[in-house]
Amino acid sequence: MEKALLVGLQLGHEKRWIVEDSLEELARLADTAGAQVVDAIIQHRPRRDPVFLIGPGKAAQIGELCRRWDVDIVIFNDDLSPVQMQHLEEALSTRVIDRTGLILDIFARRARTSEGKLQVELAQLQYLLPHLIGKGKSLSQLGGGIGTKGPGETQLELDRRRIRRRIHKLEQDLKRVRKTRALHRDRRRAVSIPTVAIVGYTNAGKSTLLNTLTQANVLVEDKLFATLDPTVRKLKLSSMHEVLMSDTVGFIQRLPHPLIAAFKATLEEVVESDFLLHIIDFSHPQMEIQRAAVQKVLAELGADKKPQLEVYNKLDLLADQAVCQPNGKIRFRGSDNQASGVFISALCGHGIPDLIKRMDAMVFPPNERWNLLIPVGREDLLARLYPFSVVRKLENQGRFIRLEAEVPKHLSEAFSLFRIDETGQGKSLSQEGFRAQRLLEKAGRG
Repeated sequence: MEKALLVGLQLGHEKRWIVEDSLEELARLADTAGAQVVDAIIQHRPRRDPVFLIGPGKAAQIGELCRRWDVDIVIFNDDLSPVQMQHLEEALSTRVIDRTGLILDIFARRARTSEGKLQVELAQLQYLLPHLIGKGKSLSQLGGGIGTKGPGETQLELDRRRIRRRIHKLEQDLKRVRKTRALHRDRRRAVSIPTVAIVGYTNAGKSTLLNTLTQANVLVEDKLFATLDPTVRKLKLSSMHEVLMSDTVGFIQRLPHPLIAAFKATLEEVVESDFLLHIIDFSHPQMEIQRAAVQKVLAELGADKKPQLEVYNKLDLLADQAVCQPNGKIRFRGSDNQASGVFISALCGHGIPDLIKRMDAMVFPPNERWNLLIPVGREDLLARLYPFSVVRKLENQGRFIRLEAEVPKHLSEAFSLFRIDETGQGKSLSQEGFRAQRLLEKAGRG
């Protein structure tokens, strides 16, 4: 097992506990990668040093510690520039990686499917390209340590031209993967079953919940990023309606942008889903920070506006500090503070029946009965409407299909442009859209 020394940077007036908590997470990442953390050091500076990040004096001190403790690798909690990484390796006389490099290494070790391996390799090469300065020697003498679990570097000439060529090929391969995944999603839509993506911070209990709900037998470990490849399973709700549940890769603070880009094919399961189930580790002291980190990634993906149900998990770890109230809220012992939401223990099964009821109400809420006029050829609209609606009447009127349907709340905005009253006239709220459809009809006839 490799010995690792962790280094964090506290800038200016930044609170120390924030850096300490971030280093604790870095220690868990290092443990997931198979390292033994011997110590963690925090350096307080007014600003980042452009050459050593932590300053030359601190670098010399850490170098002495590395020699004394026989440290194999130094892991920095902040991202390092190529120049900083080169100078630090020379000053410390040991391997140096940053937070992004560590996360990429974990992904490389845990990717199982060909799709996952393609995505990780692309992310690693995009990260490696600007860090080639001074790496020739270390990468030509690869061992088995953290940060060396790369995309087959021994088969690649480590020059920019070859790597860019490889990146281009991987991007083309992943485009084909996305097309295949899109076809699978189209087939799922064809059977008119709504999709619910399980999202959340890494190690929040997403895979455990999927297993509890659907007996999916997904790998569950008390380690970060236990799940990389999405799993899709069917679940029958209390109303006997069915939904498709998909487990996704866990999010984390400062999730590397190369990973967000490379894992676009997998994260499309989130973007293309109808609903989100946001799993939150209720026992974690930084629950709110983790919750905000997930919302930030969802916003970057353009999925933050989707209907979302927040589920507070790991209630079993708080048995001595919190009690369930009859109104479904949680009251902390010795306090009047209450928190609203769905509270469960995915491990013990507590709260699962209530969760299923809440999911049922989210996916299949009481609908409003609308008259709609859908242009012929817009089967995509009908495919979007049918899984959630009860169609009472359908008539073919030339270039339009007129139907009476119960439209759920989450689709009301999308279908407001096609709403008409019983006389066949557009509603005032959608008059402009209705006139636009008439003009389209005339243009089509002309």
